[in-house]
Amino acid sequence: MRKDHPVAALAAAIALIVAAIPNSVAEDSPAPARTQPDVGPPANPADVSPAVPILESQELQGILGKEVRSAAGENMGRVVDVVVDRTGQVRAAVIDFGGFLGVGSRKIAVDWDALRFPRPGDKAGRVTLEFTRDQVKAGPEYQDGKPVVVLGDQGKLEAFPFQ
Repeated sequence: MRKDHPVAALAAAIALIVAAIPNSVAEDSPAPARTQPDVGPPANPADVSPAVPILESQELQGILGKEVRSAAGENMGRVVDVVVDRTGQVRAAVIDFGGFLGVGSRKIAVDWDALRFPRPGDKAGRVTLEFTRDQVKAGPEYQDGKPVVVLGDQGKLEAFPFQ
């Protein structure tokens, strides 16, 4: 192989980089934990490392795009948005309801507490809504930027002041 060959140059560069890595970084062992003395709050909050919780994947699921069914098994649509209040509390899910292939559908905000989520291991993974199809159909349409009216407990309408 010729010395000016690009593969040989790349291999030489990789060898130099690997040789420059300290042994402590190259090992698979975790880095030692940093400890700070208890002397009060840090001078600069940016100097504090954020907590890094580890969440088990079997305890989590994404909600956007999930199919929603009534308790009777009727197709209610899909979750397309989540509405939170100013404190970050989840208040409602917006369901793209009705229509066919996006034509004739309406977005309806339903109370978050009216949703039931699948148990771990449930392969269907459907979200269930405690309202009937007729109750949701009668609900007002959700429009981004306008006051939100949520289809609440037992199918009643509840004004949601946050915009």
